[in-house]
Amino acid sequence: MDMFQMRIEELRKQLNEHNYNYYVLNNPTISDQEFDALMRELQDLEESYPQYGDPLSPTQRVGSDINKAFKQVTHERPMMSLANSYNIDEVQDFLRRAQDGLGGEACEIVGEMKYDGTSISVTYENGRMVRAVTRGDGTQGDDVTNNVITIKSVPLQLPEGLDYPEKFEVRGEILLPWASFERLNQERQFNEEPLFANPRNAAAGTLKLQNSAEVARRGLDAYFYFMLGDNLPFETHYESIEALKRWGFKTGELTVLNSIDLVKDFIDHWDVERKKLPVATDGLVFKINSLRQQLNLGATAKSPRWAIAYKFAPERECTKLESVSFEVGRSGVITPVANLDPVLLSGTIVKRASLHNEDIIRSLDIHDGDMVYVEKAGEIIPQIVGVDAKQRREGAQPIVFKKNCPVCGTPLVRVEGEAAWVCPNKWTCPPQIYGRIEHFVGRHMMNIDGIGEEMAIRLYNEDLVHDVADLYDLTFQQLVSLDRFQEKMANRILRGIEESKQVPFYRVIFALSIPFVGEATAKMLANHLHNIDNLMTAPADQLATIPEIGAKIAESIVEFFAVDKNREIVERLRAAGLQMAISEEELASRSDKLAGKKIVISGVFTRHSREEYKAMIEKNGGKNVGSISGATDYVFAGANMGPAKLEKARKLGIPIIGEDDFLALLEE
Repeated sequence: MDMFQMRIEELRKQLNEHNYNYYVLNNPTISDQEFDALMRELQDLEESYPQYGDPLSPTQRVGSDINKAFKQVTHERPMMSLANSYNIDEVQDFLRRAQDGLGGEACEIVGEMKYDGTSISVTYENGRMVRAVTRGDGTQGDDVTNNVITIKSVPLQLPEGLDYPEKFEVRGEILLPWASFERLNQERQFNEEPLFANPRNAAAGTLKLQNSAEVARRGLDAYFYFMLGDNLPFETHYESIEALKRWGFKTGELTVLNSIDLVKDFIDHWDVERKKLPVATDGLVFKINSLRQQLNLGATAKSPRWAIAYKFAPERECTKLESVSFEVGRSGVITPVANLDPVLLSGTIVKRASLHNEDIIRSLDIHDGDMVYVEKAGEIIPQIVGVDAKQRREGAQPIVFKKNCPVCGTPLVRVEGEAAWVCPNKWTCPPQIYGRIEHFVGRHMMNIDGIGEEMAIRLYNEDLVHDVADLYDLTFQQLVSLDRFQEKMANRILRGIEESKQVPFYRVIFALSIPFVGEATAKMLANHLHNIDNLMTAPADQLATIPEIGAKIAESIVEFFAVDKNREIVERLRAAGLQMAISEEELASRSDKLAGKKIVISGVFTRHSREEYKAMIEKNGGKNVGSISGATDYVFAGANMGPAKLEKARKLGIPIIGEDDFLALLEE
């Protein structure tokens, strides 16, 4: 190593330390002028000796104006969202469920802040940052490494000689501090640009900018709250966060809470103190401290069982009702929406709030021009919770629900047993048509990039797409002939359409907009019926025997495929090349070794997590059931299984098997 390379390496080390002191510890040890002098020296040396360049050099934190499209990256481990709680009783229920799930084993929890930004996953190898990916849909996200490099509180190169693993992943929150948010909005106001409603939206938008130099200028920050990896040298979550602090990461403060009284004190404290923090927060997070217990508790389809978010009580504001509009959804349901005099609520400017249905309007006794109370359900969805009748103007008339579709004029029909009114004109009512198109192309359905709400409406209005099958007849010439339609966008849409032909069968079912059939139901239908022909011809009584389907969903499916237009669309989609069956490879990996067996799984396991065992049961034809009864075939018992369950199983004569027994069943 020559003297110039040695000086470059030394400057990088010094500047990384000073960045850490300033942006993480908030305790600079040199002046800004001294820091700038070191930075200029490094920049000059890197320009003179480009052979010693490094994409993670501190000089790269200013970003670049090169426009690079983001690529999608699959997460090594899914990024799940947390279940929410809103009072101390729900937190106590979470603790009880965790202890029950651990067979009565005692568990310690930690409390920490829930930062209100945009989630990020950052991977390190040999102490160097190699990749930063957004949460996306939880399975895959956008590679935003070039933008995250510009965030000065994110370590690029960890100090040598520390005890970090060869490879690990950290997850956290990218935030725009209040000071940066206010400065940014002042600039936008001066330039007559739309203001950002809150720091969360501003942070998410900034992270997706194609110009990383602009990202650097805006002043994002990052807090990290979780570490993942194989064979991490920690027994608790608390230890892992303390290690992140040692290695140079910015984290929130963790507090070990050994009683529900301490949890309540923690909530009361931060409900006040959070308002003094330099970044936005929207609640707290409580986690089981033991990493072994986290593994054994596992997760539901959406959320881990070892953590829960606590949301602070929503703010409430009073504002004027300007008007009520009636909107038509893809299923024809009419939703009344209150248009409000804008009001700031939980960091967001609220202009609209759903009134849900006719019964809600009646119960609120809402009139034209009323002063109404607005809250955010879970600080996310605005809703009207009351009316200040004392401020009602004389002669104000009650809001009357529409009797005809506000778009196509068709008389509305009341859904039997429900509060919803529906427009029955499914095939010529425009919002229903482009609503189904928008649903079909969504990320969890066919994931056709480039088509959102506005594009779906435009394709319909331009007479190109009248149903979802028409998407597969679109041509490059049709798209580029549209006014101000760029070739790049046309290619993006056509590429997305072509790639959608590889989307798994269950997502095709979900994309069809069958009433009451969501993603989980679609997966259940695909697993049991295997192909679209079986689904289209199955009678309601057969469908109703599939777990979690039931009579209502079964009737809805039969009614959907009784419509000739729906069958025609399916056949056109089949001809276009969509996946209309589970692949032979996937079917070959399944077995019926546990066919029809109802299995209760309980206790703590060592060779696999409980969720992994549940997946094995389903893959081999068995059914996971929650409680022991005479119909139970096996009780799959781990350590610390509750004695009451064991006693009940013995009384009923149900075989009790352990991990070795269960795995042996699958090997037979």
